Amino acid sequence: MNGLLPRILKSAYRKEPISSFIIIVGAVNAVIGGVGEHWSLLTFGLMMVMLAAVVRWWQTQNKEVKLNEQPVTHYLPPNSSRPPLPMLSTTKRQPPR
Repeated sequence: MNGLLPRILKSAYRKEPISSFIIIVGAVNAVIGGVGEHWSLLTFGLMMVMLAAVVRWWQTQNKEVKLNEQPVTHYLPPNSSRPPLPMLSTTKRQPPR
């Protein structure tokens, strides 16, 4: 578990750096506000974390829409335009003599 948590945090931070930064700042504010009994700082930190969750959700929704809007490009012609390739066999042939 000790090595797993940093790996998960690094992968999440690399995928969405803006929302991950906002989550870190909000969590630090919430912890400082909760420990020091500064309720306004605690609520501000919790609002930052919720804002980051909304930003991350919005970014994932935009990625899905962009992927659906991209046209499909075919790099190979359809199969009907060329004759099929011969089947490969695994039997060994005798070399010509």
